[in-house]
Amino acid sequence: MKRILITGAAGFLGSHLCDRFIKEGYNVIGMDNLITGDLKNIEHLFPLENFKFYNHDITNFIHIPGDLDYILHFASPASPIDYLKIPIQTLKVGANGTHNCLGLAKAKNAKILIASTSEVYGDPLVHPQTEEYYGNVNSVGPRGVYDEAKRYQEAITMAYHTFHKVDIGIVRIFNTYGPRMRLNDGRVLPAFIGQALRGEDLTVFGDGSQTRSFCYVDDLIEGIYRLLHSNYHAPVNIGNPDEITILDFAKEIIELTGTTQKIVYKDLPKDDPLKRQPNIEKAKRILGWEPKVDRKEGLQITYEYFKSLPMNVIRDLNHKDFTKYIN
Repeated sequence: MKRILITGAAGFLGSHLCDRFIKEGYNVIGMDNLITGDLKNIEHLFPLENFKFYNHDITNFIHIPGDLDYILHFASPASPIDYLKIPIQTLKVGANGTHNCLGLAKAKNAKILIASTSEVYGDPLVHPQTEEYYGNVNSVGPRGVYDEAKRYQEAITMAYHTFHKVDIGIVRIFNTYGPRMRLNDGRVLPAFIGQALRGEDLTVFGDGSQTRSFCYVDDLIEGIYRLLHSNYHAPVNIGNPDEITILDFAKEIIELTGTTQKIVYKDLPKDDPLKRQPNIEKAKRILGWEPKVDRKEGLQITYEYFKSLPMNVIRDLNHKDFTKYIN
C-alpha cells in the first residue's frame, strides 16, 4: 500500500484530497496545525486503519517514521481574511514549511507536489493566464504575503528538483469551490452565499466588472491526482476557464438562493486582480484533463451544503483568534 503525506489535511482542499487517496487505496497521513483547518472535515476518516492524523506545524521539523512514497503540500492560509490576519505565519508556511517538506521528500526519496496558486500572476497583464506568464505582483502590498510566499514556494521546489533531483509537481490552482469551504473565509463565493442565507445584501467590490473563473472541487482533485502521477515538473494551471464577472456571479447567486436582497457596492480592495482566467491547454495536453462539472451543477451542490449547516454557524461571523500563531 502506497503511503502519502498530505499537509493542510483538515482544510477545504486537503480534506478532499484525503478522501480521494483513501478511495484509491493509499495509506494516508494527514497533517495540519488547525489554524484555518477544521477536524470536522476529516473526522469521518478517523476510524479507518489506513488513515492517521498528526496535529503539527510544518514550519517545524517534520518526522514521519517509515517509508513515504508521495507528499502533497497543501498547508497554507488561502483566503484574504486569513492571510491578512496572520501574514507572518503565511510567509513562514510558504518558506520554512515548504523547505521542511522538500527536505522530507529528499530524505524519503518521495515525490512531492506543491499547491501553488493563480495569485502568482497577481493582477495580470496577460489574459487568459498561461504558465509562461511571469505575473504582475506587488510584493509589498497587502496581498504580497500570500502571493510572494507562493512564488518563493515554486522557486525553492524547482531548486530542489534541479539541484537535488527531487521528483516534483507544481499545480497552480485557480478559484475552486465546493462543500467544506468556510462561509467566513472572505472568498467571493462563500461570502455571497453566506450573505444570502443571512438575508443580507450582496456586497460587490468595485463596479463588479472584474472576473473570476470557478472550478468545482471534484474537477480540481482529479487534475491534481493526474498531475501527481505524471512525469511533468513545471507548473500546470488547473482551473475552469469559464469566466464570469463578479456582478453577473452575484446575480447567479441571487437566482440560485431565491433571495430578494439587492446588490451593494464598495471600494475595490488594493491589488485585487481585475481578471482571472486559466489557460488550461497544458493540462489538456499533458494530463488529458479538463473540468466536467458546469457551474450551475456545482453551485447547487455547494449551496445545499451551506444550507445544511447549523444556523449558528451561518450567522457566526467571528473568526479564529490567530494571535497565538504570530511569532
